Amino acid sequence: MKGIKKSLTEEYLYLDFSHQIEGCIFPLHTSVTLFLLSYCDCKIFKVYLVLTRESTDVSQWTRLCELTIPLAIENFLKESSDRRPSIPAEILQLEKKLSEPVRVHNDDKLRRQKLKQQKAARVGPSGVKEKTKSKAQRQETSDELDPSSKSLELKVAFSKLTVQEEPAATPREPAHIRKAKASDLPPLEHVFAEGLYFTLTDIVLLPCVHHFLLIICKKLSEKLIEFPLLASWYQRIQEVPRVKTAASQCGIQFCHLPELLTTSNEQHPNVNEAPGAEEQNDPSFIGGPRPTMTKLMEKGIEVMFSPHPCPTWTIDWSSLPAAVSPKEGKMSSDRALRKQQQLNNLVYVVTNQAKPGDRIVDFCSGGGHLGIMLAHMLPLCQVTLIENKELSLIRAKKRSDELGLSNIWFIQANMEYFTGMFNIGVALHACGVATDMVIEHCIQTRAAFVTCPCCYGFIQNTSKFNFPKSEQFKKTLSYKEHMILCRFADQTAVQLPPQRRLVGKQCMCLVDLDRARAAEERGYSVQVISMEPESCSPKNNMIVGVPI
Repeated sequence: MKGIKKSLTEEYLYLDFSHQIEGCIFPLHTSVTLFLLSYCDCKIFKVYLVLTRESTDVSQWTRLCELTIPLAIENFLKESSDRRPSIPAEILQLEKKLSEPVRVHNDDKLRRQKLKQQKAARVGPSGVKEKTKSKAQRQETSDELDPSSKSLELKVAFSKLTVQEEPAATPREPAHIRKAKASDLPPLEHVFAEGLYFTLTDIVLLPCVHHFLLIICKKLSEKLIEFPLLASWYQRIQEVPRVKTAASQCGIQFCHLPELLTTSNEQHPNVNEAPGAEEQNDPSFIGGPRPTMTKLMEKGIEVMFSPHPCPTWTIDWSSLPAAVSPKEGKMSSDRALRKQQQLNNLVYVVTNQAKPGDRIVDFCSGGGHLGIMLAHMLPLCQVTLIENKELSLIRAKKRSDELGLSNIWFIQANMEYFTGMFNIGVALHACGVATDMVIEHCIQTRAAFVTCPCCYGFIQNTSKFNFPKSEQFKKTLSYKEHMILCRFADQTAVQLPPQRRLVGKQCMCLVDLDRARAAEERGYSVQVISMEPESCSPKNNMIVGVPI
């Protein structure tokens, strides 16, 4: 966890150590940590290698990257010393993960840009280039290591690797691009492990994948063709600033891989299915949102919103300093207006709950639109912004400095690492289960919560949450039936037909009612409210909870 203030006191870091072979320190977790410290050029720790053990409770994805894969590669290296090793299932799972389409918060916008790019390059939605192009032209177009290449994903990914001024607003897309159906938009492809952006996960995986590929090249070279996406990732990550320097300092000498001419989008039979997959083959299940909604209605569970406490209330934006406005985030005027309307809703609820001296935490704060507004309007409260993206916090800190705010703090971390006490937790458009994590944080602290969920299609069972969440919904719906509601809850975009948007809105309400009922079962009074005006966002629900 990185806060706004840093202590200059020397810290001690104790890492497990068993043995060392060819520059690789075992267990592999220790090599990963040393590479991470080298990449970050971290000098505040004095590192000690000791014999110790630790137990960790983490998410499924974190467990795969930080625990399961390092252990699997370590066993793979041991096997390779005296016999022909078998490929770890965890590596097959990672290759499969890299073949899946990428979902990000603004993927509709990016996919439309990609469609425009494909049409300009005369590339069809299938991604197949014209046969008239020469081999040299194809190579030039597909040069994945060049940040200026024509791949939209690569341009977006590499633009995030440097601190730079906000880019100018992108021009409005042509009508045929704006009106294209979502089903006709090309999928986004992986650039890094978690999608488009270079993250801590890539740093953690690199030593593991490196040692795996070393053995593959030496003893199982015919198997390399099975991992084209992993090999591309391995080559691409070397172009990230400081990676080669950090690797060299840790004794990692990157191996040269032959060019792979095939790609793999096939399913790997050895990969375990996702949580809840046993319900996918349930013969009693009837698919589609309407049968599921009817099933709930028969049990007395219907779409129901609480009345908005003050639908016409609005902040006097004209009287506020410029740095408070979302327009400072370099967004278009239309989007800035919608963001102001969203803030009107959340700020009204929070300001009517907050008391002098209250601690307010803005989870997944992004550029700080909500947290900065609350800090400005509630000078007697303490506001903390928690965000894992450094550039977003840099922008938020710059705006708060312009306003001279003294009651605001910034923490760069994943929210699960925050353990402080607070009175009100807020989150504007926290994606998928992030909303559930925020609500859980608040319940554990007996704090009120005001959340606006987003990305319902990302909801799935995790090590901490199972869906449905409430006893009332569990008695009626299976996991897959609930997932049907979640998938259709994302069908609220303005480009969709009105009737389809209405069904999406109803599904969205039911998913949030399940969240509300689960909180009520733990001693909260909860309301699901539709923000005003509804046009402020396709994801316009608020879940407001107060401990009884």
